[in-house]
Amino acid sequence: MINSLQELINEPELTQIDDPEERFTTSEVSWNQYEALLVKLGDNSSYRITYLDGVLEIVSPSFRHEKLKKRLATLIEFYLINKRIKHTPMGSPRVKKQFKKVGAEPDECYCIGEEKDIPDLAVEVILTSGSIDKLDIYRRLGVTEVWLWKTNRLKLYHLREETPSVFEETYGYEQIVTSELLPGLDIALLEQCVFISDQIEAIDAFKQGNTDFTDLEEG
Repeated sequence: MINSLQELINEPELTQIDDPEERFTTSEVSWNQYEALLVKLGDNSSYRITYLDGVLEIVSPSFRHEKLKKRLATLIEFYLINKRIKHTPMGSPRVKKQFKKVGAEPDECYCIGEEKDIPDLAVEVILTSGSIDKLDIYRRLGVTEVWLWKTNRLKLYHLREETPSVFEETYGYEQIVTSELLPGLDIALLEQCVFISDQIEAIDAFKQGNTDFTDLEEG
């Protein structure tokens, strides 16, 4: 067990977190230690910090991870803008609830409609598995929908607060095929366009596949 923040910062495994998608995980970390680590690393940290029930996970995202999450964000936001859906892009904020013993930094997240403290949609790119289940994290935070990019595909989950026992294995989330927050979004098309290496070509293909987009140039 790590007994102090200084021991955590000086852990050899943590100092070597420069390999793509390298992870450092430790347990029995108090909420105060977690908060102190966030202060130590600051807002511009290149690390992603996740906390759940005393388990702390620090990830150094790879270049591939960052490219995937930015491409997803670009296409999602292009869709929201062209469909004139009111939204607030929140990026990767630190979202936490002490009484729930949980804290996370989504890869990308959005409020749909009015701006809120907790996002409606969280998007995570998962290239290597960690010890903390993302769905457990987001259930405790109260995020309505979670999109997980795993094995080159999007897996969508919608929180069923009214019947959580039906979906115990997924922490109250039901896996869905079509987003309930963005029902008009073609998920298969979104997945295809993520793999187009050229940003402009990806957006063009995404726009062509959505023939009902509003043409911003005419507005």
